[in-house]
Amino acid sequence: MQSSYTQALQKQENFKGSLFQQKSKAKQLDLKATVGPNHLAICLHYIHQNILKADLVSRMEDWEYSSFLDYAELRNGTLCNIDLALALVDINRETFVTDSYGVIRQEILDRVIY
Repeated sequence: MQSSYTQALQKQENFKGSLFQQKSKAKQLDLKATVGPNHLAICLHYIHQNILKADLVSRMEDWEYSSFLDYAELRNGTLCNIDLALALVDINRETFVTDSYGVIRQEILDRVIY
């Protein structure tokens, strides 16, 4: 996906070269992981928490480039199909923000993302 996205932007913006930092890479989800029924929700929360772990902001709400704002209904973005994602990932809209700030234990992450 990153390659296709980069190529589309290169064509649209007429530039050559990398779009993502060298450390950026895709990770395959282990759909057979035994972390419970909500492993996709764990991954979504993990992605949103990365900006906190990188010390880019102190609150996820402060990072304007994150889809967290859309899921938390703080912005009316159209990039994500929020209703579809919430249904597929089985996330509760009312508890999304609180759940997003929950700590995800490393042992769970190790079983979901490899």
